[in-house]
Amino acid sequence: MADTNTRISTLVGDNDVVLFMKGTPLFPQCGFSSRAVAILDHCGIAYESVDVLQDMEIRQGIKSYSDWPTIPQLYVKGEFVGGSDIMMEMFEAGELQQMLDEQGVAKAES
Repeated sequence: MADTNTRISTLVGDNDVVLFMKGTPLFPQCGFSSRAVAILDHCGIAYESVDVLQDMEIRQGIKSYSDWPTIPQLYVKGEFVGGSDIMMEMFEAGELQQMLDEQGVAKAES
Protein backbone atom coordinates (compact mmCIF):
# COMPACT_ATOMS: atom_id res chain seq x y z
CA MET A 1 0.00 0.00 0.00
CA ALA A 2 2.90 2.38 0.71
CA ASP A 3 4.06 2.02 -2.90
CA THR A 4 0.54 2.79 -4.15
CA ASN A 5 0.34 5.85 -1.88
CA THR A 6 3.70 7.00 -3.25
CA ARG A 7 2.44 6.61 -6.83
CA ILE A 8 -0.74 8.56 -6.00
CA SER A 9 1.24 11.28 -4.18
CA THR A 10 3.50 11.65 -7.21
CA LEU A 11 0.53 11.95 -9.59
CA VAL A 12 -1.18 14.50 -7.35
CA GLY A 13 2.03 16.45 -6.72
CA ASP A 14 3.32 16.53 -10.30
CA ASN A 15 0.09 17.81 -11.88
CA ASP A 16 -1.90 20.97 -11.13
CA VAL A 17 -5.19 19.15 -11.68
CA VAL A 18 -5.74 15.39 -11.53
CA LEU A 19 -9.01 13.55 -12.03
CA PHE A 20 -9.09 9.93 -10.87
CA MET A 21 -11.94 8.49 -12.90
CA LYS A 22 -13.46 5.39 -14.45
CA GLY A 23 -12.42 5.42 -18.10
CA THR A 24 -10.80 8.26 -20.00
CA PRO A 25 -11.94 11.80 -20.84
CA LEU A 26 -12.74 10.63 -24.38
CA PHE A 27 -14.53 7.49 -23.19
CA PRO A 28 -15.78 7.78 -19.58
CA GLN A 29 -17.06 4.49 -18.15
CA CYS A 30 -19.63 5.87 -15.71
CA GLY A 31 -22.02 8.78 -15.54
CA PHE A 32 -20.27 10.44 -12.62
CA SER A 33 -16.91 10.38 -14.41
CA SER A 34 -18.60 11.71 -17.54
CA ARG A 35 -20.07 14.61 -15.55
CA ALA A 36 -16.69 15.38 -13.95
CA VAL A 37 -15.01 15.49 -17.37
CA ALA A 38 -17.76 17.74 -18.75
CA ILE A 39 -17.31 20.17 -15.86
CA LEU A 40 -13.52 20.35 -16.25
CA ASP A 41 -13.80 20.68 -20.03
CA HIS A 42 -16.32 23.50 -19.60
CA CYS A 43 -13.88 25.25 -17.25
CA GLY A 44 -11.33 25.06 -20.07
CA ILE A 45 -8.42 23.91 -17.96
CA ALA A 46 -5.62 21.44 -18.57
CA TYR A 47 -5.83 18.34 -16.40
CA GLU A 48 -4.37 14.88 -16.04
CA SER A 49 -6.71 11.91 -15.81
CA VAL A 50 -6.07 8.51 -14.26
CA ASP A 51 -8.23 5.57 -15.34
CA VAL A 52 -8.73 3.57 -12.14
CA LEU A 53 -10.21 0.69 -14.13
CA GLN A 54 -6.74 0.03 -15.57
CA ASP A 55 -5.06 -0.27 -12.16
CA MET A 56 -6.80 -2.01 -9.25
CA GLU A 57 -4.14 -0.85 -6.76
CA ILE A 58 -4.82 2.79 -7.65
CA ARG A 59 -8.58 2.13 -7.67
CA GLN A 60 -8.50 0.94 -4.06
CA GLY A 61 -5.59 3.09 -2.95
CA ILE A 62 -7.16 6.40 -3.97
CA LYS A 63 -10.12 5.73 -1.68
CA SER A 64 -7.91 5.40 1.39
CA TYR A 65 -5.53 8.15 0.22
CA SER A 66 -8.36 10.69 0.23
CA ASP A 67 -10.55 8.98 2.82
CA TRP A 68 -13.33 9.33 0.23
CA PRO A 69 -15.26 6.20 -0.79
CA THR A 70 -16.22 7.02 -4.38
CA ILE A 71 -14.68 7.74 -7.77
CA PRO A 72 -14.23 10.15 -9.53
CA GLN A 73 -11.99 12.24 -7.33
CA LEU A 74 -10.60 15.66 -8.20
CA TYR A 75 -7.33 17.11 -6.91
CA VAL A 76 -6.21 20.69 -7.53
CA LYS A 77 -2.67 21.77 -6.64
CA GLY A 78 -2.26 18.72 -4.40
CA GLU A 79 -5.51 19.24 -2.48
CA PHE A 80 -8.51 16.91 -2.61
CA VAL A 81 -11.57 18.81 -3.86
CA GLY A 82 -14.21 16.09 -3.97
CA GLY A 83 -16.27 13.87 -6.23
CA SER A 84 -18.66 14.70 -9.04
CA ASP A 85 -21.47 15.94 -6.76
CA ILE A 86 -19.18 18.40 -4.99
CA MET A 87 -17.69 19.42 -8.34
CA MET A 88 -21.18 20.08 -9.70
CA GLU A 89 -22.22 22.14 -6.66
CA MET A 90 -19.02 24.19 -6.83
CA PHE A 91 -19.35 24.62 -10.60
CA GLU A 92 -22.96 25.79 -10.40
CA ALA A 93 -22.06 28.28 -7.65
CA GLY A 94 -19.08 29.59 -9.64
CA GLU A 95 -16.73 28.42 -6.90
CA LEU A 96 -14.87 25.83 -8.96
CA GLN A 97 -13.85 28.28 -11.71
CA GLN A 98 -12.90 30.85 -9.07
CA MET A 99 -10.73 28.31 -7.24
CA LEU A 100 -9.04 27.22 -10.49
CA ASP A 101 -8.35 30.85 -11.41
CA GLU A 102 -7.02 31.70 -7.93
CA GLN A 103 -4.75 28.64 -8.02
CA GLY A 104 -3.37 29.72 -11.40
CA VAL A 105 -4.34 26.49 -13.17
CA ALA A 106 -3.25 26.44 -16.81
CA LYS A 107 -5.86 26.68 -19.53
CA ALA A 108 -6.29 23.75 -21.90
CA GLU A 109 -4.63 24.02 -25.28
CA SER A 110 -7.14 24.29 -28.11
